[in-house]
Amino acid sequence: MSRKPLSSKYLRSIRNIGIIAHIDAGKTTLSERILFYAGRIHRMGEVHEGTATMDFMPEEQERGITITSAVTSCQWQGCTVNLIDTPGHVDFTVEVERSLRVLDGAVGVFCAVSGVEPQSETVWRQSETYHVPKLAFVNKIDRLGADFSAVLDSMQEKLGASVLPLQVPDGEGAEFRAVFDLVSLERLVFDADSMGVEYLRAPLSPAEAERVAPWRERMLEALSEHDDAVMEAYLAGEDIPVALLRAAIRKATIGLKLVPVLAGSALKNIGVQPLMDAVAEYLPSPLDVPVQEGVDPVSRLPKSFPVDPEAPLAALVFKVLMESGRKQSFLRIYSGHLFEGETVLNVTHGSEERVARLFRLHADRREKIEVACAGDIVAAAGMRFGRTGDTLARKDNPILLEQIAAYKPVISLSIETRNVEESEKLDEVLHKYLLEDPTLNVLRDADTNQVILSGMGELHLEVLLERMAREHNLKPRTGKPQVVFQETVTKAAEAGEEFHRELGEVMHFGAVRLAVEPLARGQGRVVLFEVDLAHVPQAWSDAVHEGLSDGLQCGVLGGYPVQDVKIRVLDMPRREGESSPAGYRMAAAMTLRSVLALAAPMLLEPIMWVEVSAPDAFVGEVVGLLGAKGAKIENILDRGGQKTVQAFAALRQMFGFSTSLRSSTQGRASFVMKFARFDVLL
Repeated sequence: MSRKPLSSKYLRSIRNIGIIAHIDAGKTTLSERILFYAGRIHRMGEVHEGTATMDFMPEEQERGITITSAVTSCQWQGCTVNLIDTPGHVDFTVEVERSLRVLDGAVGVFCAVSGVEPQSETVWRQSETYHVPKLAFVNKIDRLGADFSAVLDSMQEKLGASVLPLQVPDGEGAEFRAVFDLVSLERLVFDADSMGVEYLRAPLSPAEAERVAPWRERMLEALSEHDDAVMEAYLAGEDIPVALLRAAIRKATIGLKLVPVLAGSALKNIGVQPLMDAVAEYLPSPLDVPVQEGVDPVSRLPKSFPVDPEAPLAALVFKVLMESGRKQSFLRIYSGHLFEGETVLNVTHGSEERVARLFRLHADRREKIEVACAGDIVAAAGMRFGRTGDTLARKDNPILLEQIAAYKPVISLSIETRNVEESEKLDEVLHKYLLEDPTLNVLRDADTNQVILSGMGELHLEVLLERMAREHNLKPRTGKPQVVFQETVTKAAEAGEEFHRELGEVMHFGAVRLAVEPLARGQGRVVLFEVDLAHVPQAWSDAVHEGLSDGLQCGVLGGYPVQDVKIRVLDMPRREGESSPAGYRMAAAMTLRSVLALAAPMLLEPIMWVEVSAPDAFVGEVVGLLGAKGAKIENILDRGGQKTVQAFAALRQMFGFSTSLRSSTQGRASFVMKFARFDVLL
């Protein structure tokens, strides 16, 4: 091609960041302020008014929550900031997971009153899995009950984070007036009349300097542990240059040693610009994070490409969105460059993909571009086969990147169409939603012809049905939500079966002997061949493996998937002239059902971690409600002037809990429920 990609110089100025937090911590409000101060939008929308730029779906605007991760980009201090606003509700945790997979840095938002809440902890742990450097923003300092120090303690205790306060608030609650900058030793005052656009940096007075001195000492001590130059100056009692401090903070942040913490109130337009300064100053560019590792799709040997527009192409599809019947694939370009109209290899499926058009993203709007380079996050139109987690590369130098973690659905809903025409339309619509959302699962019951739709929670399925009605005018009848179970075994067993039958005028034979034993929770499935495979045709062993894989999808207690089992293939007797792959596949499936039945099978159900926050006066009602639901209470804690009751509960018992909780506590309690594991609640 004659067109040249952009120079690699711009890579240093890119910041790919996400906003992560618990629901209602203020992520979308913060994102809205960032876009306003960066000049990307000219009027600040509000979540409570349903006008936020990043919450563009009608379902988001009605509920005041983020459901789908929205991508935008803006300019700040010479940096191009690609920003992803992620959901805070546990039902949409996959949106956070796939966003974190492609981000270089993140901003964790914490409510100054509630501190570290359950979903905060979940998304923080997810970011740790992907080794994402982070800043923290303690929001809502203006709220009654705000406690900056308590939030820091909560982060250290619950997240294991080594916090590094770079700012402290001047007052809390109604007394919150300004922010003290511990690096530059200045007081930052934000002008309310200009909606925070104008703010003043003033040197600290002697009294203010005395107030923040312990905080400054804490910051310098923490930095000294990770930077020799700061340590030498600190021990010598010298004035430490601001440039040296900032270099040390950046190094410790990118190295995952420290988490810088800033403070403010996004709703009151306080502290947002300094946070963005910190994003530009301390979070990594694509050149500052480890190179993405992959494998060669043929040899399976480790392989990687440098972060360079002129290197071979490596791109990951991290999200698929169906819009007006057209498929949009969100891509992170890790290396190389991609032109519009180019045909590349979908390495995951071994198929060719034509990237018809490329777009820079701004929530639900697109800006057409001709080329995307290493470090970019863009949308591509025209790709037919791309799914979440797929790798794009060029035929002459392919690479396969690590896929995005999968989540198992925990709740199901039966849906029935009203006529044949609706039935055909439903299949088409569900196929589109499955492309978008890898946590959805669809099965058709062979006996009733009902469609069984499975997802991550009641809200997840509720939103999907609302979208179905709004986008496609499809309103199927629905049954009551049903819990998705799994099966396992509780003891070891051994069995053998043989298949001997004429199929299509050809005699097929297969015989398999299996041993099964239970594994610890969460260990999945293990299949081992203890027969000498050197004397077994590969087609036969592959057939046995396929038969077992299919059989494990449908256990013996109700057709649920089988988990946490170890299966050993002990023997595969043969019969000359009749043994065949089809015979061994059928024999494997038959033997599996026999051996599972002998191994004392048991149902596993989704066990949820539940946290209920309520005023002290209602703790008795909360404990009573949880007890009535068969929950196992783990802790009762004091947090932000309220009591927090933590418990494990079976999901099947929790239907209708939110309604009962509201009526029993006069609407003054809130609760969060997240999936913990498939198990038996003891």
